[in-house]
Amino acid sequence: MNPLVLRVYPKSYRDAHGNELLATLDEVHPGRDWPPLREAITLARGGLQARITEESQSGSWWWHGLQLAALWLALLALTPYLQDVWNWTLHIDPSTHAVNFHFNGWLPWSVGGTAYDRLLPYGLLPLIAFVALLRGRAWIAVPPVAAMIYTSVTLDGSSIFGVQGVVGGSYYGLGAPILNNDVFLPLLLLVASILLAARGSKAVPRRSYGWLIPVVFAMFVAGGLQIASYDTWFQRGQFVLEVALVAGAGWATIVTRDFRWAVPLAFFAVVRTWAILTDPTMLSFRPQPSTTVLLALAVTLPALILATRRNNKLT
Repeated sequence: MNPLVLRVYPKSYRDAHGNELLATLDEVHPGRDWPPLREAITLARGGLQARITEESQSGSWWWHGLQLAALWLALLALTPYLQDVWNWTLHIDPSTHAVNFHFNGWLPWSVGGTAYDRLLPYGLLPLIAFVALLRGRAWIAVPPVAAMIYTSVTLDGSSIFGVQGVVGGSYYGLGAPILNNDVFLPLLLLVASILLAARGSKAVPRRSYGWLIPVVFAMFVAGGLQIASYDTWFQRGQFVLEVALVAGAGWATIVTRDFRWAVPLAFFAVVRTWAILTDPTMLSFRPQPSTTVLLALAVTLPALILATRRNNKLT
């Protein structure tokens, strides 16, 4: 059996049980390099559970959870600008799919005579913050997050980042849109970054650069297919992904009985609920299905925390 089938398991588990597990697979499926699909799904589920269990046994649940929450918020802020950052990085001219800017950098992107001036894509800010938080260097994330807040409050006069890559509302998948002049998300991210920076790099782990692989892949898809954040398929994809992440965080909390997975879930619920409550379209009584799903998930959060506490007391 190919040892790569065990890559989903953490290294400590592979070192302790890898040979035994491979021998069992060879005995059950002789002559095969890869297990059947059903067996592969079972292995993937077991490996994922082993990883989150190992994670739950290291460090403080609060500080690790706060790091995960900051990473989630940084990704949420980056998502609408995946196409823009990809095109800017690779000097790709998006032609008719260009954002509305006179670009002072590598390419003269513009649409019509009402285009906005800018120097850099706004998406660089949450991307830099994400990488810094990922590597446990929260102090590096503080300046770009502060620049996000500055950009939000100076939309009409700033020519550095323009209007954050999207003219009008910046739609963020699940629930109501988060407008590009709303400082709540970057303000919450700034508070989390400052707390992590004050605590020091030893309080949180330096996570692998492998976390960047799905981010780069998302940039490749959005940039290669020229899918902007306001595209219907982009919105549907982000909606499905966010529901999966919320469900995964809840599952990890139940499996490990550890609150670190509930912390990013709580931050996400607060940001989304704020966007819904401040959305002017709520006054027209036209709730969207995604809003209903979000509210249902937010309501289950207290029940999830109480159930985890009860299970911890019973054990």
